[in-house]
Amino acid sequence: MPTNPQNPIVVGLDIGTTKIACIVAQRDQYGKVKILGMGKVPSHGVQKGEVSNIKLTTDAIMEAVAIAQQESGHRITSVFVGIAGQHISSKQSRDIYTLANPDEEITKEDIRMMVQNMHRIALEPGERIITVLPQEFRVDNYQSTTNPVGMCGSRLEADFHIITGKVTAAQNIKKCVEKAGLKMAGLFLEPLASSAAVLQPDELEAGVVLVDIGGGTTDVAIFKNKIIRHTAVIPFAGNIITEDIMEGCKLLKPQAEKLKTAFGSAIPDEMIENEIISIPGIAGRDRKEIYMRTLASVIHARMEEILALVAIEIRNSQLVNSLNAGIVITGGGSQLKHLKQLAEFVTHLSARIGHPAAYVGKGNKHDYSHPMFATGIGLILEGYKEFDSMTDEVRAEFFPELYIASEPVVNTPIVTETPVQEESTPETAPELDEVKPVHTDTKQQNKNLLQSVADYFKNWFEDGAVNGDYN
Repeated sequence: MPTNPQNPIVVGLDIGTTKIACIVAQRDQYGKVKILGMGKVPSHGVQKGEVSNIKLTTDAIMEAVAIAQQESGHRITSVFVGIAGQHISSKQSRDIYTLANPDEEITKEDIRMMVQNMHRIALEPGERIITVLPQEFRVDNYQSTTNPVGMCGSRLEADFHIITGKVTAAQNIKKCVEKAGLKMAGLFLEPLASSAAVLQPDELEAGVVLVDIGGGTTDVAIFKNKIIRHTAVIPFAGNIITEDIMEGCKLLKPQAEKLKTAFGSAIPDEMIENEIISIPGIAGRDRKEIYMRTLASVIHARMEEILALVAIEIRNSQLVNSLNAGIVITGGGSQLKHLKQLAEFVTHLSARIGHPAAYVGKGNKHDYSHPMFATGIGLILEGYKEFDSMTDEVRAEFFPELYIASEPVVNTPIVTETPVQEESTPETAPELDEVKPVHTDTKQQNKNLLQSVADYFKNWFEDGAVNGDYN
């Protein structure tokens, strides 16, 4: 079998509530990724991070893959996929392992045995352990360590962070991927993938909260000393803000979404009091005028609620006084104006907006440093970690192009049926090409952590499977 190249082409598939993005990338000698192509299409079959319509989701995946193939010139056969949703939950657990011979060194096999023991804890019906993340170890009650391999002792005690989810949710994702003619090379928890893309090593050491605001859910992951300490999923995100704007301003959904992204602000007091947004009326009706402060007030109410729930999760982690790096906000919903200031006001922690720019190489055709691509870039980075840990046999299954000569892809899009919405809107929303603020006095406004996650979901879909190697 020929020697494997160090930089194969890896594909990340982000199946979100509002979009499905397929990203084709290759890493350079510095570990950064160069994006060869991307397909991004609206998502119609996913609600709050979970697949609700197999056919619509499969069609959207096929469309996104076709666009990514055409742009990259690479035939896509396997993908690394993310999983999220309200069904994800986490818990802490502790285990004690007695070593057979105290004079022998602790090995990786001893750690694997402890991880396997965690897979035997009692769960709710329909739940399955997604992954077990070792946190800290103690050998014979001595000081804590994150890696006891090579130490000697008779008693090994460890704390674990256990992430669980509904097995049916993962099975539905797998079914959609396979119906689209693809192999799933790995399934990763999306908050951890986003963390890999936007968090810096110093932040992971000092203590940091990742807040990933997507379309259907807001994912929270808390780290300290480069260890995952707490995870949570909040069932409110960008879509519910759009629905609030629809209700509060009496608009159709496309109008509300465009207003949110173009003019949305998280703090009403930062908007000029009498500045007005003028939008075209529906079906030839008179133009509609909306005060920008009114729009910001609607957004503020919901975003303050989301951040208050984030603050509760921070308190639940019992690390509120140890998060020296504060909060990093990412995801498509992180682009609201003045969101950083509102987050600092609600949580009393410093905040910044997280961009995956540090891990994206230069020379890309488009700008992929936008926070909305954090999960997709993170899936690429985690995909490379997974590839590096694969045996040649596993690589041959998911990366056949490394072993057999393949013809270049023909840039012919995959033909799919047009997704049909189950509920149709009787009126077509007007384009907001003419939307603009109207006011006479306007003024100018001013990887060490995730190595233990390499074996996600290897046999998660099989009953009685045990996962989670410690590397």
